[in-house]
Amino acid sequence: MTKAVPQNKKTLWYNLVFIIFCAGIFLFLWGAPEETTAPLPHDKNHEKFFSMGKKEAEKFCTQCHNPEGIPLPEDHPPKYRCLFCHKKK
Repeated sequence: MTKAVPQNKKTLWYNLVFIIFCAGIFLFLWGAPEETTAPLPHDKNHEKFFSMGKKEAEKFCTQCHNPEGIPLPEDHPPKYRCLFCHKKK
């Protein structure tokens, strides 16, 4: 016959696994790189977009930020989600 593990030892084991798991997530997030993307400038050109929702404001980005106006770098990510990275602060 096998011995059953007492309930309090089982609970202790689950708590220990949970703590180790949480510590692992904490260390993973602690090592994440800092945000390097510039926020949406708070100047007269961009002021009107702060009162809009993200999706609504993003419709206007390409009016100025295009090859004929203010070009984006070649390695710039997809152009249709500007305020996903450039936060309104």
